[in-house]
Amino acid sequence: MTTAQKKNSPAADLSILKETKTKIENTVPLVVKHLQAIADKEGDNTIVANGKAGLGKEYGILESEWFLYRNNMKNCILNNSSKKAKKCMEYHTQYLRNTFINYGNYISNLTRKNGYLGVEGDTKFDFKPIDITTKLSEAYFNANDAAGRMKGDQKKDFLGQTMSDDNKLTPFAQLAQ
Repeated sequence: MTTAQKKNSPAADLSILKETKTKIENTVPLVVKHLQAIADKEGDNTIVANGKAGLGKEYGILESEWFLYRNNMKNCILNNSSKKAKKCMEYHTQYLRNTFINYGNYISNLTRKNGYLGVEGDTKFDFKPIDITTKLSEAYFNANDAAGRMKGDQKKDFLGQTMSDDNKLTPFAQLAQ
């Protein structure tokens, strides 16, 4: 995974990107399972179809923002002085946090106990927007410090890894089967 470390300084460990990706992706099958339980109880598969359509739209917004966030954070570090980079990163992290909160609220409302048609079961998600974005922010701040100790191409390669396919969200259609 993406790490860079120098003696007596924090490691720039960006493995949180992969963890975040997994946490986002893991929400989809849980919501679909809940929708299927409602559909089975009611004998109405349009509940699943309509629920998946809504969830797909929300996931798509999150997918776009996740891509933009990683790219913007990389560019904040590559194209700015350290002080400006931190301000730039804080801005983009706040925007991602808001997107995560909106998504978290959406999936919670869709699956809460005694919610739609009184189907029992309170789906538990390992998706806490504030915790996730705090960890992402810390990782990128450490990456900014580490990048400051690197030469041109080394810095580009290091930060370029954040945009790899490993950190890209799996398309909704694959997750929602």
